[in-house]
Order: sequence, then structure tokens, then C-alpha cells
Amino acid sequence: MTTFDTAKLAGDYANESPQKILELALNHFDNLWLSFSGADDIVVLDMAWKINPNIKVFTLDTGRLHPETYRFLEQVRKHYGIKIEALSPDHQQLEAYVHEKGLFDFYESGHGECCGIRKIAPLRRKLASVDAWITGQRKDQSPTRADVPVIEQDAAFSTPEHTVIKFNPLASYSSEDVWNYIRMLEIPYNPLHERGFVSIGCEPCTRPVLPNQHEREGRWWWEEATQKECGLHAGNLIAKS
Repeated sequence: MTTFDTAKLAGDYANESPQKILELALNHFDNLWLSFSGADDIVVLDMAWKINPNIKVFTLDTGRLHPETYRFLEQVRKHYGIKIEALSPDHQQLEAYVHEKGLFDFYESGHGECCGIRKIAPLRRKLASVDAWITGQRKDQSPTRADVPVIEQDAAFSTPEHTVIKFNPLASYSSEDVWNYIRMLEIPYNPLHERGFVSIGCEPCTRPVLPNQHEREGRWWWEEATQKECGLHAGNLIAKS
């Protein structure tokens, strides 16, 4: 693998198309995985698959997703003819948490601990074994993501011994761009979108949004707007603030 100058390439590719950014990622890294949540990041999956049908894909199965999301994941697997590696929480850690605090502690104590067990720990376990990953993050998704670069060294999951590069090819896409792509190419999408769900996560922590509400207002709606990150990307966002 040749040297990868993250900072320079982030500048060079800042205004490139998502496809160009994905081509860079796929051409440079063999141990590269795409993170698919079962929401509107179907667009980045479709783009990557069209460049390389052997793209490696994982998803975080928290055990609390909507039934529609589970069915959508299976639809995507069959539609693209790909395997989707489902990452599950550590069962002992999860059982201890639920035994101690119940199934809905996050409404009172905040979502951090639950997300830490169900999402962050499995993701950290996965990223410890990869060189780079691809996300569907966009700048317009929330106030905390306004400065998301198209390429970055992952400050949240890199270690002194192991650097992880993160690609955000849709960083400059708007929600309108995403849906224009979905409609134009008639690719699958989560049916929850038809019921007012825009940003889709776990069932207890996701609700539809009203017209003209920001999409992240449907996530962890009982918490302050700048706290609406589960931790998957928060480490990088904090590092830039």
C-alpha cells in the first residue's frame, strides 16, 4: 500500500463527486469496509457497488432496530447480491446493563451508555481489524456534522498502533441530492421514510419528523440538539471543535 496523505487528499477531493472519492478509497485500500445503517446511506452503497460489486459491507445490529429496517437489510442483501456482516453487542455486557438499568434507561440517563454497548463497542471491535471505512455522513444532517470532511483520519477509532482512514463521500450532498438519486435510479429504500422517518436508528430512539423540522430532530428528541450523536462519529467531530 502506497503512502496515503490524508490531509492533502481531503483538500484535493473536497469538491470531487462521491464516485471519485469512492474510486480513490476502493483503489487504495483492500481492507476497506462500508458501514450501512439501513437508512438513506443506501446511496453510498449503490455508488460503491457500481464501482466494485465485491464491496465489503457491515451493519450494526443493535437488537432494537425497527422491523422494517431488518426487512430492508435483507432486501438490500438480495438486490445487490452481497453479504452484509451484522455486528452484535457483547451479550454479557448487554445483559448486565439491561439487568441493572432496564430496557429504557436512556430516556432518563441519556443515550450514551446504551449506544456505547450496542453500537460503539461492536464498531470499535470491527474497526480494529480494518484499514479504512466508508460512511454516509453528510454535513447537512445535524449541527454537529457541519464540518465533516470527505476524507479524514478517524480520531475516534485510530490508535497509536493502528490508523483508520474514514471516507465520507456524501459529505457535501444534501437530503435533496440523496432523494433525487434514489428516485432517479429507483434503488431500494427503507419504507419508514414513507411514514415521516428521515434519520433512522433504533426503534425506541427514532420518531417521524414534522414538515420543516430538521431530520435529526427525530433522533433522541428528548436531548439537546448538539448532543444528537451516538458516538460513531462524535470523536472526530469533537476533535475538530
